[in-house]
Amino acid sequence: MSISGEIIKEYSNGELTVIWKPKSCIHAAECIKQLPNVYNPNAKPWITIENATTDALKSQIDACPSGALSYKLNNVEKSIKMETKTKIDVLENGPLLVHGTMEVTNSNGEKEIKEKTTAFCRCGVSQNKPYCDGAHKKAEFKG
Repeated sequence: MSISGEIIKEYSNGELTVIWKPKSCIHAAECIKQLPNVYNPNAKPWITIENATTDALKSQIDACPSGALSYKLNNVEKSIKMETKTKIDVLENGPLLVHGTMEVTNSNGEKEIKEKTTAFCRCGVSQNKPYCDGAHKKAEFKG
């Protein structure tokens, strides 16, 4: 669990650690589509990291549209580098995806660093605002 109270799960194969932030997940299921032998939402634990190579895991995690999945290479120092270039994608009937490293100040004043891709709610029904939780699908959001 992080300092902000967000649940964070980690799964390691010794070489790589997969980091899953459930509150950031928009349930696009890209992980399941790409590596169904690794990701099984009906199993506990739902991630079986040993069922794929480190390179396959890195490739799949890099394709995660919400940034809910990330990874760190064990024994490698990683520094947070604020990028000056930001890319924003507006998904049809879905969230606003902001790509890059950014500092987000939440409504309670708490600050957090978001890396890679962050999915922001556009529909207004997310229970994890300002982030998307996939509720737009059930709400049949159009936009």
